[in-house]
Formats: sequence, C-alpha cells, structure tokens
Amino acid sequence: MISLEDKVAIVTGAGAGIGRSHALALAERGAKVVVNDLGASVEGSGANTQPADAVVKEIREAGGIAMAEHSSVATPEGGEAIVAKALDEFGRLDILVNNAGNLQLSSFAKLDLHKIGEILDVHLGGAFYVSQPAYRAMIPQQSGRIIFTTSGVATFGNLGASVYGAAKGGIIGLLSVLQHEAARHNIRVNAVAPMAQTRMAADAQLSEYDEVTEASVQADLISPAVVYLASDECELNGEVWSVGAGTVARLFTARTQGIFKHPEREGPLTPEDIAENLSVIRDTEGFVEPESWPAEWAMVLDHFRVR
Repeated sequence: MISLEDKVAIVTGAGAGIGRSHALALAERGAKVVVNDLGASVEGSGANTQPADAVVKEIREAGGIAMAEHSSVATPEGGEAIVAKALDEFGRLDILVNNAGNLQLSSFAKLDLHKIGEILDVHLGGAFYVSQPAYRAMIPQQSGRIIFTTSGVATFGNLGASVYGAAKGGIIGLLSVLQHEAARHNIRVNAVAPMAQTRMAADAQLSEYDEVTEASVQADLISPAVVYLASDECELNGEVWSVGAGTVARLFTARTQGIFKHPEREGPLTPEDIAENLSVIRDTEGFVEPESWPAEWAMVLDHFRVR
C-alpha cells in the first residue's frame, strides 16, 4: 500500500473541488498537509478564509494533521509565505501540488487584454511563485515531488479559453525544462490534466451522456493519480497525465519522421518541397519522442551522417 507517512505536503487552491480532494487524499495516506486557499471566486475576486479552514477541520476530524494558509499564489511574496508555512510548522517539505486556478472565458476577439494577467498570474505565475521556494527547500534533502496542474485545453483547445489555455500550456513548458534540472537532485516533477465536474467546469455538458452520472465525474477521481505521483514509489519525471472519470492516460509531445533535404547536396528547401510532401510531414506513423530539445536537435543533425 502506498504510504505518505511523515511526508509534508502543500496543496494550493485546496479549499474546494479538486484541490480539496487532493488534500484529503494526501492526508488519508499519512501526509501532513498545508491547505492553501485564498477563498476567491471562480473568476478570482474576493477572499475568504473559511474554505481552507473547513478542509483543515475535515482532515483533523478524520485523524489527520493539517494547517491552513490563506495567501495568494499570484505573487512571489504569496508563494514564499505558503512554503514558509510548511517549513515553520513541520520543518520540511516533501510534496507540492500546484492546483490553484481561476477562470474567465471570452472569445479572442472580445478578450480584454488588460485583464489577462488575472489568469496568467494565478496559473502560470503561481506555478513559478510557489514552486521555486518549494524546489529550493527540497534541494538540500535531495528528494521531493512537485505536481503541476495543466489542462487538455492547452493541448487540444477549447472555445473561449485562449488565456487559460496559454497559461496551462506554459506550465507544460515549465515542466519540460524543470524535469532535467530537478533530476539532478532526485526531485520528480510531473503534471495532471484533470477532467471533473467542479466549480470551474460547471458548464461541462453531461446531458448528452445518459449513462454518465455526476458521481462518475467527481473531483475525488483525480486524486489517486496525484497520490501516486507524490509518493516515493513514483520514479517518473516530466510526464503529463490526463486523469478523470476513472481514466488515466499519458499526454506527450512527439515529432513525425518528416522530410529531410540536404542543403548542399540536394539544394535548399523550398516552399514547393513542403507543399509536395505535406502528407509525409504530417504522417504520425513512426513518430519519435525526444527526451529534450538537444536530443531533438541531435536527431536533425544525424541526417547528415547518413546522406
């Protein structure tokens, strides 16, 4: 059985929905949990200490150990305060679950560009602001688990969610780089892309699926994946998992075999070459998954060795 006994965890945005479920699940497995939540609305306005305090009460009543923390993830100072709470109360930090988020939908044409920071600062900024002090705390102990929350909106798109998708896509970029640095310190960083019926997904259409009950799409079906990724049993690094409604699947970035035209022996590549070979460029059969950007660049340069 996977145990998190003696581990110290932070869950941001843990006052409701998916974050609350993560906090309860980690505590149930023995972790001491810092329950962070500003208590804002879905759109990100306001503040209320009650949501985080209520989750802490739940954990304690079940026999677990938890502390509430009410800072915003949207500033460097807030991120430092959240991590400091864990270190001051429990003396260490083993697990960080970056879950805090907000949502404002708008078509791209009508998007208020003066307000995009309200989304970027929470999702992408928050991932930096909390993860950096957490990462620094994990380096001396040469262990730790950082779990980001991204979204299928970043990989597959959704109407009206350009800023949200950009923020969640930025998290995948952060993860792709940080995995290489973190591996040097035995720290594992991974991400989940949740699918669940929550405040932020209130408009998800279940009416088309008579076979699906609301119980089948609840937030607590995401948390088993987070518990695993937070555990010592997980040695994976840099992965993104789509999780929800009883499913767990890996999302990944790959490149096709594509085409190669030797610039000197065959002449420079032309737009016409691309047009004529479009089906080959887009053919996913035999795709490859480079482990890093230098690895991809090496794949390109290897063409010169075989021509």
